Amino acid sequence: MRSVPTWLLTAALLTFFLGPFVWQVLTSLRPEAELTAPGLPRALTLEAYRSVLGGRPFLHVVLNSLVVATATTISCLAVGASAAFALAKLRFPGRSLLLGAALAVSMFPPIATVSPLYLALRAVGLRDTLGGLVVPYATFALPLTLWLLTSYFRQLPDELYRAARVDGCTPFQAFRRVLLPLVLPGLATTGILVFIFSWNEFLYALTFISSPGKRTIPVAISLFAGEHAEPFAEIAAASILATLPLVVLTVLFQRRIVSGLTAGAVKG
Repeated sequence: MRSVPTWLLTAALLTFFLGPFVWQVLTSLRPEAELTAPGLPRALTLEAYRSVLGGRPFLHVVLNSLVVATATTISCLAVGASAAFALAKLRFPGRSLLLGAALAVSMFPPIATVSPLYLALRAVGLRDTLGGLVVPYATFALPLTLWLLTSYFRQLPDELYRAARVDGCTPFQAFRRVLLPLVLPGLATTGILVFIFSWNEFLYALTFISSPGKRTIPVAISLFAGEHAEPFAEIAAASILATLPLVVLTVLFQRRIVSGLTAGAVKG
């Protein structure tokens, strides 16, 4: 039987992590007259959700974020998996230097890169396009992808790659047919992290997108207060709706994510 301190610690952690989300849900269900009232709401209403889904093009905004996040994730996994395989299993000079240089790219503060990226995207005609978001997103998410997947490929025995080569596989065939299926948990974990980063990114989306029909979720929610008089319930409802896809995605890939996070914890 668990001791009382263990249960108290568990309850405190659950309150700390789930408390803000629960309070946001309650705020989204409060009537407008009770938004500033202390304590729990005396009545619940779905008016804020009706306003967000019916009075705003919110579903279109969700679709924009879904397209950008999915395209970024697929791009990063496609490029990052093959590059990570090369860094982990192929022998060539400068591997560690290349990996360190890739990781250094992600250390630049986004605010320092906004202006040059804006000029570059405008020069190639990608400003105010969803594709113009995918390019910088992938640029900054790829180093994380590369770093994580390289560690997963390094956990695989080198004998697997050598055996595949002896059996007549080219390096790419050994990667695709033998090693890639074994790092699927790592791909799932990395893909979720890249997707969440792209889904929640705000600065680039605010700077590079000017058309209302191409806004992503963080930008659209931030403009709620500018369009109306501080609609706290609508902001809370939109935040809950924006969080649900991430929750569903995490639940669907829960086993893969746990396997990926614990990969390499047990040796043998």
